[in-house]
Amino acid sequence: MVNDIIADSLTRIRNASMRRLEVTTLYYAKIVVSIVEVFKTKGFIKDYKVNDKDGKRSIMVQLAYDEQGKSAINEIKRISKPGRRVYKARSELKRFKNGYGTIVVSTSKGVVANDEAYKANVGGEALCSIW
Repeated sequence: MVNDIIADSLTRIRNASMRRLEVTTLYYAKIVVSIVEVFKTKGFIKDYKVNDKDGKRSIMVQLAYDEQGKSAINEIKRISKPGRRVYKARSELKRFKNGYGTIVVSTSKGVVANDEAYKANVGGEALCSIW
C-alpha cells in the first residue's frame, strides 16, 4: 500500500523519463488521472489510458520526447505533502519558470494548471510542479 499515491506517480514518471522509457504504469486514483490530464494538455506527456485488468485499474502514461530524444520533463516535484499541505492564493499562481513550467493546483473548480486557476480567480492546494 502506498501512502502518497501522487508522490508515487510523480516518481514513476520521473524515473521512466530518466530511463527514456516510452510508457510507464501508475496506480489508479481520480486525482492522479486529473493530474495526468493537466500534464497532457500542457504537452509534458503524449497520452494516457486507463486500463482495467482483472478488476484492477491502472493508468498507462505515454511520455513525450523531442526529435533528439530529450524528455519534455526537466523536473517534476511534489509540493504539498501529506505531512505539510501547501496552499497558494490566486496572486501566487501567476507564472512558474517564466511560463515554461506548470504548477498543478487542486481548486474548487477541479484540478487545473496554475494559469487556468489564475484566470478562474481561484487559489488552492499546490499539488506538484513540472517543467
